[in-house]
Amino acid sequence: MTERKLVAEAEIEVNGYDIDAMGIVSNIVYVRWLEDLRTIFVNKHTTASELLKQDLSPILMHTEIDYKVPITIHDRPIGKCWITKMSRLKWAFEFEIASGDKLHATAMQYGGFFNIKEQKIAPIPEVFRNI
Repeated sequence: MTERKLVAEAEIEVNGYDIDAMGIVSNIVYVRWLEDLRTIFVNKHTTASELLKQDLSPILMHTEIDYKVPITIHDRPIGKCWITKMSRLKWAFEFEIASGDKLHATAMQYGGFFNIKEQKIAPIPEVFRNI
């Protein structure tokens, strides 16, 4: 798959516990937000329960984040997630987190699916191959 599709978008709530000593969102919080956006994507097509019934779990292999403009508790960021590549065994997502005209961060994540019972990488489930 080479076409870039917007597959998930969500308002992101900035909480007091997301802020570091400098008054900005801590870098590690962005990783949690990426996880939330990927979960929204999965839930559009299936559920974690359905995947587990098939002994499958999504796995994350690599994350890259470029921090552009800090987010404060006063910002109202929107997260967007696109699936950019999907092969037989791997997927790639691209992310943007922005508020208004400010682009706060861009990210890429790469992963696949793991067969829990067989303890090995599994092919991408059919439900995701037809997106």
